[in-house]
Amino acid sequence: MPRTIIIVLDGLGAGDAPDAAAFGDEGANTLANTARSVGGLDAPNLQRLGLGNVAEIEGVPPAENPRASWGLMAERSSAKATLAGHWEMMGLILEDPLPTYPDGFPDGIISRFERETGRGVIGNKPASGTQIIEELGPEHENSGAWIVYTSADSVFQVAAHTRVIPLEELYEACKKAHGMLIGGDQIQVERVIARPFHGEAGSYVRENENRHDYGIEPFEKTYMDHIEKAGHEVIAVGKIRDIFDGKGITRHLPAPPDDNVKVDAILASLETVESGLIFANLVDFDAKYGHRRDPEGMAENLKRFDDRIPELLGALAVDDLLIITADHGNDPTFRGTDHTRERVPLLVVDGQEPRDLGVRDGFSDVGATAAAWLDVYGVGLPGESFFV
Repeated sequence: MPRTIIIVLDGLGAGDAPDAAAFGDEGANTLANTARSVGGLDAPNLQRLGLGNVAEIEGVPPAENPRASWGLMAERSSAKATLAGHWEMMGLILEDPLPTYPDGFPDGIISRFERETGRGVIGNKPASGTQIIEELGPEHENSGAWIVYTSADSVFQVAAHTRVIPLEELYEACKKAHGMLIGGDQIQVERVIARPFHGEAGSYVRENENRHDYGIEPFEKTYMDHIEKAGHEVIAVGKIRDIFDGKGITRHLPAPPDDNVKVDAILASLETVESGLIFANLVDFDAKYGHRRDPEGMAENLKRFDDRIPELLGALAVDDLLIITADHGNDPTFRGTDHTRERVPLLVVDGQEPRDLGVRDGFSDVGATAAAWLDVYGVGLPGESFFV
């Protein structure tokens, strides 16, 4: 029985997006700039698959006979966000960007949130999550006020120390924010994110395992919905469920915020799933290293994933399809702490003769290929299979 495995290395872009200038991201290249910063990447298994054929990457030369087909994808959606990238892979293109708040949220939004939750708000500005809890954590502990912040993405993030505000109260507040900002007639943000943390001033720690995203619902059925309707399993690993608001998913494997554990979950799924889609997001590239502008950590995480490639390949059956890609860039050497508009790498293992897949016009070719591999056709979504 056929299976498709999609592994998204969150934020691991490959530069040179045709519209990078429109996003202020000319020169961003997560893979190449990370490699240059650390004196070359150590990724021999990805090199053998053909990662060095995708782009010029120090330490990862082109393979003479790649084991995978290789290429790049340029995003069509008007965003450089996780949700937009994943939705586009599954056939939904965001033509119009959702609102962002470079000056913080309007007074009306903040005052309503305060009324509905019974607590004040501090912060209300674009910020790195780790930086803002260090900056405002002591004031939050003293006052009990929410720390509210945003980023270059369309997100309303609420941070709270679990010693000050219980998790359930934080989640309930975020549900109220979701109703305010997403549940009404006009969508004002892409996601509301609960950001609990613990620890002491100067050494606060975000509880990524207790993070929860409350996002917008897909505006129409995705390739995942059609694959599920055809009778296949659709397994979501990591934050895939939150990204799609649980739609088109038969089973969710949450996995803690550790990419190695998520690879374990993928391998466990391959032992039980007979036919269908295993869709996984490895978030550490983005959350732990990209946003924190840590090229050494990014390189080390890529090496950890590279070390697992032989296990992944060894677990594939003859009629399995493996796709490794990314959803956007997050260049740890670039200015700021936000995502970067980049093309993304594409490696495809399908048992066929490896070939150059070129630069794909849009991420939806991933969903089209996954559906075709599982004999799901005629769904009317954008995208062209790699096998055409």
